[in-house]
Amino acid sequence: MRGTRIARSTVSGAVLALALALPTLAVAAPDGGASTRSVAPRPIAGTSCRTFPADNWWRADVSRLPVHARSRAWLASMSTGRRLHPDLGPSYGAGPDYGIPVTVVGGAHRKVAVRFDYASESDRVRYPFGDDTRIEGGRSSAGDKHAVVVDKSTCRLYETWNTRVSDGRWRAGSGATWLLSSNRLRPNGWTSADAAGLPILPGLLRWNEVKAGRVDHAIRFTTDRTARAHLWPARHDAGSGSVRRYPPMGARFRLKASYDASHLGARARVVVRAMKTYGLVLADNGSPWYFQGERNTHWPDRLIADLKKIPASKFVAVDTSGLRISNDSARVRQP
Repeated sequence: MRGTRIARSTVSGAVLALALALPTLAVAAPDGGASTRSVAPRPIAGTSCRTFPADNWWRADVSRLPVHARSRAWLASMSTGRRLHPDLGPSYGAGPDYGIPVTVVGGAHRKVAVRFDYASESDRVRYPFGDDTRIEGGRSSAGDKHAVVVDKSTCRLYETWNTRVSDGRWRAGSGATWLLSSNRLRPNGWTSADAAGLPILPGLLRWNEVKAGRVDHAIRFTTDRTARAHLWPARHDAGSGSVRRYPPMGARFRLKASYDASHLGARARVVVRAMKTYGLVLADNGSPWYFQGERNTHWPDRLIADLKKIPASKFVAVDTSGLRISNDSARVRQP
């Protein structure tokens, strides 16, 4: 992620309760109602694994959900005079391309112990890390250094933040694992490799999706000032502001249906459709309106340029609380 990371913190139960209890506006998108159509998720490149079930929150269609009661207040603190910034694509320099790399391994891959700075909120299992593990920004990066690894034999996801290796010994700020066939969430109050306590992989824009013409999930993004609160299904937060003024982790923002993308190229319009249908998910502190994708050498320059034209002012926060079936599951309620 190209931007500024802000220190992590956990949220008190009282603040979480406030965040979950926020009222909604009885305002729907122009076509009314709510939809969570289940569409078979596209497999992760190089695997038969899919990024969580079709009824997972990341795949919920939010195009008809009501605008959140705090939408206007949150957006007032979110630098809406900017345009979106795709945090992916060529670096045009000596460093690695932008984006978060995804490493795919087999079941025979060696697993190693990882020492965590935030061990009490990390999954302390052995991780399939090695010389082939790609780290965001490279191993000498001063950035977030996320590592995202998929074991294609078990369809288990492993993610770490601030990932380092020295003399064959691995360390990270925090780490989490998920079974990609499950909707189960982390314990409430626990971080992950992201400040929101959510997985990173399902929110990454991936080249094979855009090329195929369908992005079927919400997209991860960051902003610089966030609340000391989080909304389901987020499990953690890293802000210090009031939830009445600043967006909480897990907040979901939808591109307005009225946004005219006819001036953009065909591939950018694929991403615009996803932003109107599934939206953006606030998952970490960082530069305002930076949204993330996988590191991939195939991202076209035209696509990157087009995505930078989308104005932040064309988004609204939506209320996804009506989708919740259980506080401990990312499975969504079907219409």
